[in-house]
Amino acid sequence: MLEEVTAAFERKDYQTAATLLKPLLKESPENPWVQLYLGRLHEVSGKRQQAEKTYRQLMRLTSHNKILAQARQGLQRLEEIKQEEKQRAISQATAEPTNTEQGILVLEPISNELKTIAAPKLALIMQIDSYTARLILPSRTWRVYRNGKVGELQFYGTQIQQAGIPCFWLTIPQIQQIQVFQVQYFSELQPKPTVICRNVENQIGSFSFDWSEVTDRVVGLLPIFEQVVDVNARRQLERKTQTQDYAQFCDLHLPKRNSILRIYDQGYEFQQGLEITPQANQNTIRINWNNLINWLEHQLPQVKVWSEFKSFGETVLDQSEMLNQIPSHIHLFRREQSNWDSAFHLYSGIVFLKNTSIN
Repeated sequence: MLEEVTAAFERKDYQTAATLLKPLLKESPENPWVQLYLGRLHEVSGKRQQAEKTYRQLMRLTSHNKILAQARQGLQRLEEIKQEEKQRAISQATAEPTNTEQGILVLEPISNELKTIAAPKLALIMQIDSYTARLILPSRTWRVYRNGKVGELQFYGTQIQQAGIPCFWLTIPQIQQIQVFQVQYFSELQPKPTVICRNVENQIGSFSFDWSEVTDRVVGLLPIFEQVVDVNARRQLERKTQTQDYAQFCDLHLPKRNSILRIYDQGYEFQQGLEITPQANQNTIRINWNNLINWLEHQLPQVKVWSEFKSFGETVLDQSEMLNQIPSHIHLFRREQSNWDSAFHLYSGIVFLKNTSIN
């Protein structure tokens, strides 16, 4: 009977093969040859998950070299089909001109308990091992997991969401299009709060708004690097780049204006405009800044504060190619460019777009 099943498969007469295999499955369900042909029948019938399961069981349970070789070939065929379908789906996803824009895929934090369930699912989707997948899944803040054409990111992101793993995607042009105004000082509080600020062309002007327009506040510290001379283990002098200080930043988001008001301690003119901090000229920058932040908190008591920039920045700093596409709109004096600046604008931009309802 097995010879007849083999012959039916060779001439691609799968209906006859199924008919002949039916009694064999009842008589000898454990026979590895019967199981191999069952796997083949699942494969040609398009029941790929069942075929894969059958082939993998054979790989574990039999030592017959010929059966092992055919089961291995079956798994390879299934993998090739899966890859072809995947590439076809990605090609379709990136066919639209808007889907060819560069973007980022962001994983949202999940609890350590959920990682146990989520890691194998992410591993299967992205074809990585479960251990690596678990390391990738964030537990505290967002992680920029992948960058590339947004159509491809949407393809993966949709599967990740369907697996119960929170994520989202956005395009680099969306971040680039956010207007950023560098606040120099608050000039008025009534009838509306007004700031004196500079736009991207460094033109100075005034900007009036309502406190109710501010939806989010993003705060973060950006390291200031200096070259110092140190003594190494061999008692030799050597130059090192070290973090000597931090600049404090606070972004106010006004999504209806597609605008961010950016304030930082070294750029705010505390002695100008509203007297927010008494005796500003006698205080340190730190005291003046703390007073300004306390004043803003009083004006915006219900506005959410996003303060996980440091954790986020540490995960994205090595993605220089992507960060180079993002103008930082940060004007700290630096001897050389730092990815921390673009990372902060990326973090603030993600908050801005996420809460303006993307995908």
